[in-house]
Amino acid sequence: METKSTFLGTIQDVVGTTVSVSLGSTAPSGLAYVDGEGYRIGQIGSFVKIPIGYVDLFGIVTQVGASAVPENQIASQPYGYRWIKIQLIGEGQRNGSFQRGISQYPTISDEVHLVSEADLKNIYGQPDKPYFVKIGHIAGAESIPALIDINKLITRHSAVVGTTGSGKSTTVASILNAISDPKRYPSSRTIVFDLHGEYAQALKDRANIFKVNADKTEGSIEKDLFIPFWALNFEELCKISFGIFSDEKAENIMLERISLAKLESLKTYPKKGVDTDNLNVDSPIPFSLKELWYNLYIECFATYYSKNRGGVPLDNLAYETDSSGTLLKGKPEIAIPPVFKKPKNDKDDDEKINYLPGTLNLGQQILSLGAKLRLPRFDFLFKPGEWTPDQDGKTIKDLDSLFKDWIGSDKPITILDLSGVPITILNTIIGALLRIIYDGLFWARNLSQGGRNRPLLLLMEEAHNYLNSEGSALSIVQKIVKEGRKYGIGAMIVSQRPSEVNSTILSQCGTFFALRLANATDRGHITSAVTDNLEGLTSMLPILRTGEAIILGEAVKLPMRTLIDAPPKDKRPDSQDPIIYDEFDENFSNQPGGWGIKMEENPNFEEFLEAWRAQSPFIDRIVK
Repeated sequence: METKSTFLGTIQDVVGTTVSVSLGSTAPSGLAYVDGEGYRIGQIGSFVKIPIGYVDLFGIVTQVGASAVPENQIASQPYGYRWIKIQLIGEGQRNGSFQRGISQYPTISDEVHLVSEADLKNIYGQPDKPYFVKIGHIAGAESIPALIDINKLITRHSAVVGTTGSGKSTTVASILNAISDPKRYPSSRTIVFDLHGEYAQALKDRANIFKVNADKTEGSIEKDLFIPFWALNFEELCKISFGIFSDEKAENIMLERISLAKLESLKTYPKKGVDTDNLNVDSPIPFSLKELWYNLYIECFATYYSKNRGGVPLDNLAYETDSSGTLLKGKPEIAIPPVFKKPKNDKDDDEKINYLPGTLNLGQQILSLGAKLRLPRFDFLFKPGEWTPDQDGKTIKDLDSLFKDWIGSDKPITILDLSGVPITILNTIIGALLRIIYDGLFWARNLSQGGRNRPLLLLMEEAHNYLNSEGSALSIVQKIVKEGRKYGIGAMIVSQRPSEVNSTILSQCGTFFALRLANATDRGHITSAVTDNLEGLTSMLPILRTGEAIILGEAVKLPMRTLIDAPPKDKRPDSQDPIIYDEFDENFSNQPGGWGIKMEENPNFEEFLEAWRAQSPFIDRIVK
């Protein structure tokens, strides 16, 4: 039986899952005490329960006062505007079990009672269950842990949203630390797409860190991130390597040449699972892109001696010579193009020179590829270490070892630090990585390392940068959030601007960690994306404290306002605000930086320039 100390009022109006309650004249105002604990009456976001027989219906207070009064009740209010509006969200048996959704509705004059901390413990408090992980505690009730159902969190997808400075990166680090506990989850695996290199410091004890232009200094744990170009499909490779084709014929020629190169490589070095009959241009077969480029360069730009010489034109190419008389044939292994003599059409000249007949209309694309093959910042793609094919297509390692590094190591987290990827191709690279991982897990879904036996979480930081417009990243993430659950692939979308993230992707996220959001448009996207009708609760987002989140959706039994447990200071993401001014002891040698510290007499801008030119924040030496 419910006690009078918890009684709030009676139901006067029911519209769907929205219930209007008139507070009784004897209902307490301000603070009420139940079992020695104080509770604020009618606070937005607080819980109430409606006893109906052997079942308790639970709801959240979304409106209080005059705005909560039904229109037909406004005229007569003898006790003032003592009304609250609640949103029904679930029901529980008297034995303490709870489930989302309701099987019956309340009716007029049903009593509404305050939910006490003891009630909340019956709903939330199952820390002994191994599929619940603790990430903090309920705001206002420190004794109640904030528990997340890991089964629903991973495969039903999730989103972490919050404005800059709200504690978003720290929240992500806390979640990752919780779900990668080696004692509870010895085979967990997560891939983090880290655009700004924030998470290496926070997760270095549990993560393998792969980075473009990795720090090679002593003590560094970073490893080179390689993405073999031959693992990309035709569309991805063309976007990165060749750019836009002038016409469909040119694109078809390139498709045929790449298919032929893969076919020749497969004949020389057969691969299990694929043969010449089922090979297609998107098959991840190693081939020499430099040899392909070199041969196409000749066909596009070569000249030949067309007079008084036997054989076909390719046997009589008109190479220029250097000062020593050596023919400038180029070096395909380092992407140095050949140099050809200019055409000469003088009828009396014995060395008449013409362009090759049937010259390809691919000159711009070939020049673009050649430039990229020579740029060091593209080496992670075109010179991918032991995955680099020789001129016949042979590699030291295959993609199985790449997948083993990423999702089969002894560490549960893999950080792919993409801060060194050229911004012009970042969207395509992220899309290619996601597609490669998805394809691998999809086709291996029934095997020991497939997604069904060992599910994988894909965490996408700064998602608004690449999930807001058409592109390879957007299309594959839409596929993952729609179909990935069936194959053990979950997504966690992290963004400071949810309004810029594609609405289809947000609508597929079953759980939301909503931190402080000041922008009304961003809040509107979260409100429309969550499954519960909780506008009143999401209206609290602008006033949340740093590190405080409202957690909504399938991974929690009830929506909850939570204080996230922050990791230790030395294990937090590298996303803290720089110090502008701080107090310090003048006699203390390790003074903080900022504007309060006098500039050194000889500021070292030589190392500043060295780091800039090296395109890396790590330098091996300091230039004096």
